[in-house]
Amino acid sequence: MSAILHARSSTDADLAEAELRRDLAAVFRIAAREGWNEQIGNHNSVMLPGQPADAPLFLINPRGLLFQEVAAGNLIVCDLDGRVVRGTGELRRVAFHIHARIHLARPQAACVLHVHPRWLTSLSLLEAPALALAHHNNLLLNDRVAIDQEGHAPAGDTAEGDRLAAALGDKSILVMGGHGVTVAGPTVHDAFDELFIAERTCMYQLTAMATGQPLRRLPDTARRRWHGAWGEKLDARLHLDAWRRVLDREEPDYLT
Repeated sequence: MSAILHARSSTDADLAEAELRRDLAAVFRIAAREGWNEQIGNHNSVMLPGQPADAPLFLINPRGLLFQEVAAGNLIVCDLDGRVVRGTGELRRVAFHIHARIHLARPQAACVLHVHPRWLTSLSLLEAPALALAHHNNLLLNDRVAIDQEGHAPAGDTAEGDRLAAALGDKSILVMGGHGVTVAGPTVHDAFDELFIAERTCMYQLTAMATGQPLRRLPDTARRRWHGAWGEKLDARLHLDAWRRVLDREEPDYLT
């Protein structure tokens, strides 16, 4: 483990932070393998537990690293005003405008993942992006998705961050027109697994649409209409744990 993980005393909050760092670093490495990130752009964050209510802090990747370079020890700690309070590196301004404002507006959204995966990003480029009610996954996903068609440029200020937070509303997935996707969840594993399944489901849909045949439609009565934690319905924690076992064998430096 790097010095940043060892330098502090082993309080419950410190141990919780160390594990959050490992989980979030794992998500960066998985995202790199899956091709979700835009070069050195894109960003994932998680709120730190045990902080005073008036001084919340979050972990995020510093500007300039490829996702495959991110490790537990090089994540930086920032406040909701965009200051780096611990760690080495710079907070990318667009990352601040998206993540801090969503964390502020949605305290229950402890983890926010913003990426440009192939299939969800392709969906966002359509004139009328929407997930079909065609695959069994859609029965759980579709009521959790918001579509934002008002973002016409990168998030350059807090007003745009606030607008994105409002567009997300009480949903957990924001398909950002002409841009990518942001997924919010109460834990790293909740947000990761929901993003993973949404991207796969979108892949199925766009692949099927490429045949030119109409998509089948499942009955509305079969929709799950679930708005709670994703992992209460699916094996989100087990999924991330499985990936971490792979990374432990193949990319153990994600823990450093």
